[in-house]
Amino acid sequence: MARKRDKKPEHYLLLTNIGQLLTMQGGASPRRGPDLNDVGLISDAAVLCGGGKIIAVGARRELVRDSWVRENQRKIHIHDCGGRVVLPAFVDCHTHPVFAAPRLVDFEKRIAGANYEEIAAAGGGIRSSVAGVRSASRRVLAEKVSAALKAMLRHGTSVVEAKSGYGLDTDSEVKSLQAIADAAKGSPGTVKATLLAAHVVPQEYSGKADQYVEKVCDEMIPLVARKKLAQYVDVFCERGAFTPEQSENVLAAARRNGLETRAHVCQFTPSRLAGLLSHNPASLDHMDCVADHDLAALSSGNTVVVLLPGANYFLGHKEFPDARRLIDQGVPVALATDYNPGTSPTPSMPFILSLACTHMRMTPGEAIAAGTINAASALRLQNQKGSIEPGKDADLAVFDVDDYREIAYWFAWNRCAEMVVSGQLQNFDDSAANGRE
Repeated sequence: MARKRDKKPEHYLLLTNIGQLLTMQGGASPRRGPDLNDVGLISDAAVLCGGGKIIAVGARRELVRDSWVRENQRKIHIHDCGGRVVLPAFVDCHTHPVFAAPRLVDFEKRIAGANYEEIAAAGGGIRSSVAGVRSASRRVLAEKVSAALKAMLRHGTSVVEAKSGYGLDTDSEVKSLQAIADAAKGSPGTVKATLLAAHVVPQEYSGKADQYVEKVCDEMIPLVARKKLAQYVDVFCERGAFTPEQSENVLAAARRNGLETRAHVCQFTPSRLAGLLSHNPASLDHMDCVADHDLAALSSGNTVVVLLPGANYFLGHKEFPDARRLIDQGVPVALATDYNPGTSPTPSMPFILSLACTHMRMTPGEAIAAGTINAASALRLQNQKGSIEPGKDADLAVFDVDDYREIAYWFAWNRCAEMVVSGQLQNFDDSAANGRE
C-alpha cells in the first residue's frame, strides 16, 4: 500500500469496494508508446483521501486493515463504490466555453454540403460568434461557462482548460476571461484560462492581419498578463487564420509576458512546426495533418499533441487524426473535447474516448491515459493531476461499469455515477447533466 501522511486534514474520505481502480501510476509523464497503455490497474481496491489530497492507494483488504486507518475510524467517512470502476477524473485540456449561442445556421449549411472554410467565407464560423460575445454581459457569459463546467463535471471531468477567442477585441477578450474566472469561483474543479485573441482576424481588421497581430502582442497579451487573467496564450495557425510567422510573434509575446504557450495547428493544412516548437508550447492541438519530418522533434520533446476527434465527427470528416502513427513514433498524445459552438458542442470526455477507440484505433487504456495523465501534461499539471497516487489532488471519477473498457464502449451514454473533487464527494443534478442551470 502506497501512503503519504497529510499533516492534519479535518476530514478523511475512504473510497472502498472499488472493482477496478485505474491509478495511472508508473511510467514517464507524458506517456509515450507502449507506456500509454499502462493503466496501473488494482482490483478490489481502496483510496484514502484527506486535506484535498490522496493519502493512500492500494488493495482494499490491506488498506482497511492499516493500523492508522483503524485508529482514526471516527474521522473517516467510508464510501462504498459498489464494485464499480474508479479512475482519475478527466482533464479536458482544450475547450472554448465562452460563447452566447449555438451556431445552428452553420450546422444546417454543413448538412447541405458546405465545408468549414465555405461557411466562414459566407460569414459563419468563428466570426459569427463574435457579435454575440461582444454584446453579452460578463454575467451572462459567466453563466454560460458555469453551465458548461457543470456538464463536464457530470461526465467525469474535474480540470478544464477554458479559452477566450470569440471577442476579438481587447474589451471583449478581457470580459471573456473575467467570465471564465467568475465561473471558476463557483466550480469545485480546476479551471485554467487561455487567451485566444489570435483565433481569427476580426472583420474590422480584414486585410490588415499584421496590424491585428500587433494589437494582440502589444496590447492584449500584456494587459491580460498584468491582470493575471490567463495562464496560457493560444493561436490558430492555419490557412484563413494566422500564418506561421504571425503565430510565432504571438507566442513570443506570450513568453515575454510570462505566460505559457500552446497552438492550434495542422487542422486542415500541414505546417512546419520547428518555429512553433522553439517557443516551448505545452501543447500543439488538432494536428490532423502533421508532416513526417516533424515527428522526430515531437517524439523527443515534452510538447503534447492534443487530438480532438469531436471536431472531425461534427464536421462530418471521413478522416480522423492518425493517433496510431503518432503513438507508434513515440509522440505523446492527449485527448480533449474541443467543446465549442461551431465544431464540437460536446462536454463529454467519455464520448471523445469512444471516438478515439472506434475511429482512431486507440485502445481503451491508451484513450484513458490520453484523457487523464497526458491531458494533465498538456497543461503542465502532471505533478498535481491525472493519476491516483499519494500526494496528488484527490480528483476521481466513479463509473457505473464493471470493466474500464466499457467507458469507451457505451457511447452517447454517460455512465459517470459519482465524482470526488479535492477529496469531496460531489452532488449531481439533472440541470448539470443537461448543461443548463
